Amino acid sequence: MDLCVRERYSTRELERQLKSGYYERYMLSPQKIVPIGHPHENVRMLDRYVLEFLDLPDGYSESDLKHGIVRNLRDFILEIGKDFTFVGEEYRVQVGISDFYVDLLFYHRSLSCLVAFELKIDKFRPEYLGKMNFYLEALDREYRRLNENPSIGVILCTSKEDEVVEYAMSRNLSPTMIAEYELKLIDKKLLERKLSEFKELLSDSDPGQ
Repeated sequence: MDLCVRERYSTRELERQLKSGYYERYMLSPQKIVPIGHPHENVRMLDRYVLEFLDLPDGYSESDLKHGIVRNLRDFILEIGKDFTFVGEEYRVQVGISDFYVDLLFYHRSLSCLVAFELKIDKFRPEYLGKMNFYLEALDREYRRLNENPSIGVILCTSKEDEVVEYAMSRNLSPTMIAEYELKLIDKKLLERKLSEFKELLSDSDPGQ
């Protein structure tokens, strides 16, 4: 109910979020990308996105994924959160005399910062993090305004290994999260079961609750 009110879902949007198990995915997402002490430290971003609306062909490319998201931007923003405002596709950042391109660039109104999305069609690899850190540094030095917070990165992959992510992120200083995406709706009953198990674990670890 809080999500529905905060995001101001229409009837159609609410039906989609219920069908996609958005609440369960939201509650199961462990990553809070905002540092403790930030005025919006409780803002949570999903670590698994459902992009069933893209209707991509078999053997799709990163370009297909990117263009599909841009064509279905309204649905994509509904999935990632309505506080996002689209800035650009293949957003050019210049460092020295070289040009580099961020796949998708958004602005998050509550966090007052730029959010760079890097799109991948395979599982997470540690080297992806170095590229994202480079983009965030360039955005902060050259494009971030004085009243804005440091930029955030989201690396969107088909899958990730938790231990690989943990090792890659252990010494990473930039605010970046690794998220998975699905091209089909996830079994909602499975999500409900996982959430129930998660709540039981929390209850067992804190007998006072």
